[in-house]
Amino acid sequence: MNKKIIFFVLGRLLFIEGVFMLISMLVAFIYGEKEYQAFLITALLSMLVGSISAYSVRKVERQLGKKEGYIIVSLVWVIFSLFGALPFVLSGAIPNYSDAFFETMSGFTTTGSSILSAERIDNLAYSLHFWRSITQWIGGMGIIVMAIAIFPILGIGGMQLFVAEVPGVSKDKLHPKIKETAKRLWGIYILFTLVETILLWIGGMSFFDAICHSFTSMATGGYSTHGDSVAYFQSSYIHYVIILFMFIAGTNFTLSYFALNGKFKKIWHNEEFRWYLFITLFVSALISILLIFVHGVDAFTAIRDSLFQVVSIMTTTGYATVNYLDWKGFMSVILFLLMFVGGSAGSTGGGIKVVRIVLLLKNSYFELRRAIHPHAVIPVRFNKRAVPSKIVNNVTAFIVLYILSFVFGTIIISIYDYDIDTAMGAVAATLGNIGPGIGEVGPADNFAFFPDSAKWILSFLMLIGRLELFTVLVLFSKSFWKA
Repeated sequence: MNKKIIFFVLGRLLFIEGVFMLISMLVAFIYGEKEYQAFLITALLSMLVGSISAYSVRKVERQLGKKEGYIIVSLVWVIFSLFGALPFVLSGAIPNYSDAFFETMSGFTTTGSSILSAERIDNLAYSLHFWRSITQWIGGMGIIVMAIAIFPILGIGGMQLFVAEVPGVSKDKLHPKIKETAKRLWGIYILFTLVETILLWIGGMSFFDAICHSFTSMATGGYSTHGDSVAYFQSSYIHYVIILFMFIAGTNFTLSYFALNGKFKKIWHNEEFRWYLFITLFVSALISILLIFVHGVDAFTAIRDSLFQVVSIMTTTGYATVNYLDWKGFMSVILFLLMFVGGSAGSTGGGIKVVRIVLLLKNSYFELRRAIHPHAVIPVRFNKRAVPSKIVNNVTAFIVLYILSFVFGTIIISIYDYDIDTAMGAVAATLGNIGPGIGEVGPADNFAFFPDSAKWILSFLMLIGRLELFTVLVLFSKSFWKA
């Protein structure tokens, strides 16, 4: 193993994090906040440690293998959270380090679960709001992808890192060179963020609120500058703008690239997109009907609220305009199941992903046909192409591992003597990078009541959920270290 390259890359990435902290420090200066001191100290510390780490091994052979790629990608999210928590601690906003780490890991993994109450969120400094938002924006497209695209200072080939970090069944490349693919992805990401910021600003949000909500909706993160989340803004226009960009963020960014180049047929021909759109519209319509005829909600409000919550949970953003736990029975069950589906592969959304769900269902159906016709060759097809058995096996293994992680996580959290709804809700929300869950961690609640040890466990679930299990869990296998 090339240990020096690991220190070299992590050092340079930590320096980059310090640069973003300096941007948050400028926000503190603009608003005349004393929190600039916390950001200055943490930025200098991050840049110093990063520089020492990279400089001490500057003559390293800059070759990366898969093993080094997995280690770097897993560690960078942890290191970013360890240092990123310091502004909260030093400013006194979140004095408990475990709480601060939970909040920061939730930010970088775009989970959106918080230990802050609605009142504490409303009283948080502008600079800390900005830092919460920018951690999600960085984590949305990916720390490594950002470094490859915007900061060509790694001085190494990024393919191994890209493969280890980018979510999805397959890693779509928009250009033969991985650096150019990363540039295109981040270019689209920045463009959509700017457009959403302008539209929200036009709709009545302050510029600060607009940019923070654009950061966190494009990242499908869900952090808001207000304790009431998006419900704070009593504007249907704002709600629908956020719905649109959450949906876009939950779509494969390769399709967004096609759309920007006028290749709309390729979007509709994409089977995952059609399923993603169908599930979103079908569940939204179903909940709307129930809200109208069972709960007596007027049609306009029912359609808006159901669409907002379905898109928010489906894309794992976690914003709220209503407390969906008030929707009892069948509707709550449907929304809970949506927490496992997630967005499209190649999006900023978490969860299992639509393509994996579809492939699993197709393979299960064909297994029934194979049982009847054991000698027949019946391949699983997706986008009119036969899917290699290797990918089908990978999808099956991922879903089994995901469900096992959920089950074991629920068992561990329930040991702390919480009810089953809260335990399941907390694990589903963190493993799926959703934010709010069910039980005592619903959209009107927070995670502050968990003991520190439980918060570290939930933080680990956020990490493996964001990096899609294999990247992190492979580090715990003996074969990985023996290879």
